[in-house]
Amino acid sequence: MNVTCFGDSNTYGYDPRSFLGGRYDPDHRWVDILAAETGWTVYNMGQNGREIPTSLPALPSDTDLLILMLGTNDLLQGLSPEMAAAKLERFLHKIPLSPKQILLIAPPPLALGEWVPNQQLIDHSHTFAQHCAALAQRLGIPFANAGDWNIPLSYDGVHFTQEGHRAFAAGLLNVLSTLPF
Repeated sequence: MNVTCFGDSNTYGYDPRSFLGGRYDPDHRWVDILAAETGWTVYNMGQNGREIPTSLPALPSDTDLLILMLGTNDLLQGLSPEMAAAKLERFLHKIPLSPKQILLIAPPPLALGEWVPNQQLIDHSHTFAQHCAALAQRLGIPFANAGDWNIPLSYDGVHFTQEGHRAFAAGLLNVLSTLPF
């Protein structure tokens, strides 16, 4: 199975304790934990600061499953949950895979921290997750809400801790075990 993980800094494995975009080591990144636990070929297409793209980037041609988790940076840049969900829908329509080959994951809710100074952003992240669930249902795309997985976030209120990556991987593996491949 060839899996492409497309997302932002939490997919990339950004270490918020570092400067200039450092990463956790592979033992502490959910993408690498997924590969180790399953034996699958897993491509990490995470990028720090990535917002929901307006055009489709080149995905590996042998992708059997696309795991997509985006939207946090769009909210941090001031988009409403509704606007971010509409942007996500436009992006999903451009992906040349069947809906059953995509797993849409709503990012975990934001928390108060260095990057999240107010409750409104936290509320927006919860609302965005609800929009993601409705969008996935409407498009027939498998869905998971990382907000259900108790992901520990760092002091900035956005990025996973090392334990957060392990918790995310565990939640993801549980979801993947329920999907027909």
